[in-house]
Amino acid sequence: MTYTVKEIYLTIQGEGVQTGVPAVFLRFSGCNLWSGREVDRKEAICKFCDTDFIGINGVNGGKFNTADELASVVEKIGVKSAQKWVVCTGGEPLLQLDTALIHALHSKSFKIAVETNGTIKAPKGLDWICVSPKANTEIKQNFGNELKLVYPQSENEPRKYENMDFDFFCLQPRDDSYLGKGNISHEKAVIDFCLRNPKWRLSIQSHKYLGIA
Repeated sequence: MTYTVKEIYLTIQGEGVQTGVPAVFLRFSGCNLWSGREVDRKEAICKFCDTDFIGINGVNGGKFNTADELASVVEKIGVKSAQKWVVCTGGEPLLQLDTALIHALHSKSFKIAVETNGTIKAPKGLDWICVSPKANTEIKQNFGNELKLVYPQSENEPRKYENMDFDFFCLQPRDDSYLGKGNISHEKAVIDFCLRNPKWRLSIQSHKYLGIA
């Protein structure tokens, strides 16, 4: 298949259980819950996404004809990192991440993490699965390493996921910056919830506070 990639860059994981870990971020274009265009946001299934995943115009973005070609670019970008992690994200990465690319990245000695909305079953061979479920969707990837729920979401209470097979349960304040608002009120709500429900831990988007991608 041809892989359509928005951007690839070396950074520090800014949120969730692996906060602080150096990684190559491989952001695929496209999502199955929103077009990425503001004109479609009100009608989208996921209305609060804060990420630009349209097109191939980001740093190192493009169309890659083979898994080996894409894995070689990831290797060049990640050569400075002692911890060989690649985080496959989007949009929705499981629309494109397949067995061929998993094998190609493993052949370059990378561990592979995926950040998915959970509506598509993950292929075998991934080293870290983070599912971020959205309201009004069917979760097909109901197990993994980390469930990271953006909070609050209408009709999507944290307790509905507590019996799923994940090692960690993270609650992350919803970022309403797309509305021209901050998320301070949501941070307080998440902290209060975690204090009352110790199964959940706070996840902060530290990369935004630090001003890194």
